Amino acid sequence: MNLQNRKVKIVLGLLLAVCVIIGYRIYSNIQADRARAAKMSQSRSIAVVTAHPVRRTIVPQLHFSGSLDPEWQAQVAAKVDGRLEKVYVHEGDHVEKGQVLAILEQMDTDANLLSAKGSFLDAQTSLRKAETDLARYEKLYATGAVSQQVVDDYRFARDNAAAKLEAARGSLQGMESKAAGTVVTAPADGIVAKRFYQEGYYAKAGTPLFAIADISMLKTTIHIPEGQVTGVKVGNEADIALPAYPGKKLVGKITRIAPVADLPAHTFAAEVSVDNSEGLLAGVYANVSLIGEPREQVLTIPMHAIVMRDDQQTVFVADAQGVVQRRVLALGYSDDKVAEVLSGLDEKDTIVVEGHNKLREGSRINLEKAGK
Repeated sequence: MNLQNRKVKIVLGLLLAVCVIIGYRIYSNIQADRARAAKMSQSRSIAVVTAHPVRRTIVPQLHFSGSLDPEWQAQVAAKVDGRLEKVYVHEGDHVEKGQVLAILEQMDTDANLLSAKGSFLDAQTSLRKAETDLARYEKLYATGAVSQQVVDDYRFARDNAAAKLEAARGSLQGMESKAAGTVVTAPADGIVAKRFYQEGYYAKAGTPLFAIADISMLKTTIHIPEGQVTGVKVGNEADIALPAYPGKKLVGKITRIAPVADLPAHTFAAEVSVDNSEGLLAGVYANVSLIGEPREQVLTIPMHAIVMRDDQQTVFVADAQGVVQRRVLALGYSDDKVAEVLSGLDEKDTIVVEGHNKLREGSRINLEKAGK
């Protein structure tokens, strides 16, 4: 019996030892898992650089590019069909308004003009005769020699002759216009920018023969974003640099600003004009710089803090626990360093300015190492 009790006690002791060992193993595993989770959690806290939006006064520096084109230019076309009989100007020639540039073959138009003049003179003669006949029969009617119907017939004949005269007058004017169209003249003062054809070419009506341009004033069109247009006005000066003329600086003025924005870009077209007394070549590439009105104490953030997403300008904002969320911004003036924030942030917000390429919605950052 004693032997049996000893065996039972030994078995129970072994079972208890096994339970202790198992319990210890379970406890150790739990502690290890917790340590591992804490380490992983710590490793997921991303080290970035943060800052707060800052209020400052900024002076917008606006930069644009375009080409310096003539203030006025037009293509001069033939008004009638005809062969170029004589061309009087070459590319680069200065011309004055009304100066003859070319003459088209005139034989056919001259013949048609003579025919139209003859028809007009014949219609004039017919009308005078009809008026004379009507006056004669009106006198006879007054004496009772003829009936009212006879007078009415002569009155109708007079009206018909008057209508034919007007038709002949219209035909004559049309032929005179065609005859004048054989002489191609300059519509305004300028230079011959392009001569398209030589003598002997058969030109159809509407075919451009010359391009005339006035380069005494040059202009370039710039497109100002809506966030920057409020500081730009007609009359503002603009600095113009021409890569084709190294070291050459021109000062132009804004002469026109479109009242309606171009969509979908939301930009306003503006013309910058400059005097060309030095005879610069038109059509050269131009860099235009404007200084806008100072913007007092506006909210700004570093330009490199902005992250584009789906064509929207956004920034990562961290809460007190270091969790970041993307926030959409409305920006005003911006350059390569700072951006004006119109809405979406305030001065108390903590934004990520460096390291945001490692972030996504809900990422946790290490605020203690954020370098605020």
